[in-house]
Amino acid sequence: MNLENVIAERKTKTIYRDGDSVVKLFNQNYSKADILNEALNQARVEEVGLNIPKILEVTSHEGMWAIRSEFIEGQTLSHLMRDDPENKDRYLEMLVDTQMLIHSRRCPLLSRLKDKMNRKILSADLEPVTRYELLIRLEGLPTHDKLCHGDLCPSNIILTPEGELYIIDWAHATQGNASADVARTYLTFHLRGEADIAEKYLDLFCEKSGTDKRYVQKWMPIVAASQSVKGNLDERDFLLRWANVAEYE
Repeated sequence: MNLENVIAERKTKTIYRDGDSVVKLFNQNYSKADILNEALNQARVEEVGLNIPKILEVTSHEGMWAIRSEFIEGQTLSHLMRDDPENKDRYLEMLVDTQMLIHSRRCPLLSRLKDKMNRKILSADLEPVTRYELLIRLEGLPTHDKLCHGDLCPSNIILTPEGELYIIDWAHATQGNASADVARTYLTFHLRGEADIAEKYLDLFCEKSGTDKRYVQKWMPIVAASQSVKGNLDERDFLLRWANVAEYE
């Protein structure tokens, strides 16, 4: 295993290029169950006919778990949006089209999105009345079985030199309601200080998919609360504010 060429570094993992493959090496304190679940998610999504890197192996290195997958040559949409701002709208449309393509697929062996959000809201740092209201709202929203990426953002889509789009990082994939997936992407833009892009993204998705924006907005406090159980303090405070400002019906 060649771990000299670092592609990206995160708080809990480092990603390396090793020839024609990518090695995602997790810190020693990272949950083995979560690592194996991420690999299993990706392996299951491989079967639905989307462009995603194939899992090659799950292994260990010096006491740390690692996932090896195919290396995809190209640039992420986030790099393209930064380096080619004149075409930012075109790249944003690629993001929306890719997300709609994901939602057109089914992957019945994945965990259910509403079950996952229920567990997270129960462990979130919320006032009991807020937690209760969020759980009631979650229960009342429609249960779907669409493939949801769970963290679709420009940095998780690669545009190859041939013009193909590949989707990476399936750690949070579930089956459920597409509008929850859209709410997650919208909040991610806000977390990155890109409120203007967040609004443009949401308008574009709703227009292209025929989705009522108010329907996506119903998911936002629920998604924010479920995401607040991880991340740094600033992100957690931001997400908890979103979780607490909802007007409940």
